[in-house]
Amino acid sequence: MPSPRSARKSRANGEGTVYQRKDGRWEAAGYVLTTSGTRKRTRVYGSTRKEAVDKLTERMAANNRGLPAPAADCAIGVYLQHWLDNIAVHQLRETTHTRYRATARLYINPILGKKKLGRLATKDVRAFLDQLRTQCQCCIRGLDTQGICCSAGNCCGKRLSPLTVSYVHSVLKSALQHAVREDELPRNVARNVPAGTPRPKRTEPLTAAEARQLLRAAEDHRLQALFELALRTGLRKGELLGLQWSDLDLDSGTANIRRTLQRTSSRGLTTLPTKTTSSERRITLPATCIHSLQGHRRRQEQEGAAAGDGWQESGYVFTTPTGRPIDPTNLTRAFTTLLNRSGLRRIRFHDLRHTAATLLLEQGVELVVIKELLGHAHIGVTAAVYAHVRPRLQQAAITTLSNALSADTAPSGTAATP
Repeated sequence: MPSPRSARKSRANGEGTVYQRKDGRWEAAGYVLTTSGTRKRTRVYGSTRKEAVDKLTERMAANNRGLPAPAADCAIGVYLQHWLDNIAVHQLRETTHTRYRATARLYINPILGKKKLGRLATKDVRAFLDQLRTQCQCCIRGLDTQGICCSAGNCCGKRLSPLTVSYVHSVLKSALQHAVREDELPRNVARNVPAGTPRPKRTEPLTAAEARQLLRAAEDHRLQALFELALRTGLRKGELLGLQWSDLDLDSGTANIRRTLQRTSSRGLTTLPTKTTSSERRITLPATCIHSLQGHRRRQEQEGAAAGDGWQESGYVFTTPTGRPIDPTNLTRAFTTLLNRSGLRRIRFHDLRHTAATLLLEQGVELVVIKELLGHAHIGVTAAVYAHVRPRLQQAAITTLSNALSADTAPSGTAATP
């Protein structure tokens, strides 16, 4: 009769071991290649034997495809490179991934890059954030090559804004969280350090009078319909440039926002999914925008006929005179020129979105309606971004209440005087 030990299902060499722990969970262990170039024993856990085996199989399969496992004894700079190249690149939009990479290179690696991942403590993260807040960036990043800044006792005072410090902190937290999921770190020490809540950047959207002035200046512009849409619907720059004629139903007066047009470092000018799932939405077009778009389509047909063989049909609503998609940078230049021509103050193109939302709020439109129109993921985002409007709304509400209380009241038991 075979012993219980010999009756166990054997696993081939290299497949690892699986056993049930005293606490009832199942543990699977096997050897994988780490980011430091060594092999180590990795462990995964599951509530059932199959769950533990599946987790180990997935991790070892990824390792065999050339995806090394993070190691607690590797440097943070090495780990960040591994995380950015192999993990984050599949989870983030390309533009966000580019910002993460720049954040690691410019701010995290110069200070924490050589420290061992497993030795990073809460106090190290706190000191790191304090250093970002207080020390000159020229000297931290080694930019003071001429000896004219801190090394000469004449600091230029180039320090990071609270918003940038908060962003750096969030990137570090995201990277360390992957190491926690891989069981390389017992906890995410960056989560234990509050970076503080940065004050939202105060926007200066156009007033209603300034918005009307801009619309008048855009009346003879070839992109008049685009500026109309930006001011009257609050669409983002990339959403406007990513609109295709197939997204529009001018008969019913609706537009489907399905994509965004952006320039990326790897693919150049390309279409990407909307910023969030909530950003993919259907909006109602104002009558003035429908009229402008109809005129814009006729103009585009004329440009196509004039270009002849040089016309490149792309299907986009807003194109160059030869049918190509418009680069976001070129749209910014055209917008700046329009501002100068109209005599308005300098604002960002994105401030047209803020203008639309601010004017809607001031007209008494409910916050939830504005959230759906702008495509915000949460209503809290809408409320936070446009917090500067609330004092004006409160003043109007208090004035209305004061007028009601100051009105003549009729004696008790009689009708009020109309």
